[in-house]
Amino acid sequence: MSVSPFDPVRIGPLVLRNRFIKSGANEGMCVNGAPSKALVKHHRDLAEGGVGMTTVAYFAVSAAGRTLANQIWLRQDILPELRALADEVQQAGAAISAQITHGGSFTQVPGNLVTPSASSGLNPAGMMQGNLFQRSMKEADMELIAQDFVDAAQLCRTAGFNAVEIHMGHGYLLNQFISPLSNRRKDRYGGNAENRVRFPAQVLARVKEAVGKDLAVIAKINVADGVPGGATVEDGIVTAQALEAAGADLLVLSGGRNMESTWFMFGSPMNQEEFGKVLKDKPLARMLIKLSSLNTPKDLRFRNMYFLEYSRRIRAAVSMPLAYLGGVKSLADAEVAMREGFDCVAMARALIHDTGLVNKFRTGGVRASGCTNCNGCVPYIYDPAGTRCILNPPNNPALNHIPASV
Repeated sequence: MSVSPFDPVRIGPLVLRNRFIKSGANEGMCVNGAPSKALVKHHRDLAEGGVGMTTVAYFAVSAAGRTLANQIWLRQDILPELRALADEVQQAGAAISAQITHGGSFTQVPGNLVTPSASSGLNPAGMMQGNLFQRSMKEADMELIAQDFVDAAQLCRTAGFNAVEIHMGHGYLLNQFISPLSNRRKDRYGGNAENRVRFPAQVLARVKEAVGKDLAVIAKINVADGVPGGATVEDGIVTAQALEAAGADLLVLSGGRNMESTWFMFGSPMNQEEFGKVLKDKPLARMLIKLSSLNTPKDLRFRNMYFLEYSRRIRAAVSMPLAYLGGVKSLADAEVAMREGFDCVAMARALIHDTGLVNKFRTGGVRASGCTNCNGCVPYIYDPAGTRCILNPPNNPALNHIPASV
């Protein structure tokens, strides 16, 4: 029987009204480390626009785990803001997922002089904040951070969220264990792919045990890192199988790393012109972004469904629900994903361009997104008004200074 992307789907204890998921993409919409009115508007617009579920990006599980100084970090003090956000999305008919993470060595918070990671050494990603080194986590450290993930998930449950998505991709802490680019350990958490995924799988199992009866427990993983010496699709298969065994309700299949291969993640080059505008007063950040883009292939051209070959192999290796992500630009692309056996489709840039895209797909008003894959939206996570499509009018910056519950 053929499956439509507009059919409902069950993800653990959660039933989505359709199979379109707004994937987690840093919004830059927070005030004093809490959701702002701008964040509420952004996700309510997506819910009203027809998505089955929207994912709120980059909730750090602790203050020390933030990747940006003003990033939302989960604590009791912001429960009213979290509830306001969840309520608005649900009232508009969609489910809401909290993407939870720890930056590890990737943290950009000043003063974390020696940041935790899978292995010790210099910390290139933290140097502009004075975080010069990273240290290899001991099992006691792992226990503390695993509990941070559990506490964060429980707070999301209290706030009324429908799901939590544990971020295990793109170079953040759990990916620093999974990827051989970061993990040089000689103990049971390093070496082969099975060992490297051990700690992330333990974190997921702990979260599942704590909240899995009430929330869908999702993980975002890399199908591959996209650079020599990084995790391959064979490693991605091992990761997916380990997380299936640990009880994940859904895997979102992404790829690439923030420092080494942003081009692979997005399927197109970074928009250096827009970064120059947004970061004109932040030369160190600008330099780091330029350096991270130096290995972008000169002949790189965006193509729809750019992760399909990798994701097919993971689809063949596990029986659990999977969300295809990577270059879904049209209703036809979403239908291809369904025929390929994926349970959901996840999109970010196309929905930043048009929050009403899913409803337009449903009514036949639009068959393909007008997103040009220019990645101009990405630099605006650093803008005072938050991320936006540069083809659209600017956001109202005042909303990004008002707490969500006000």
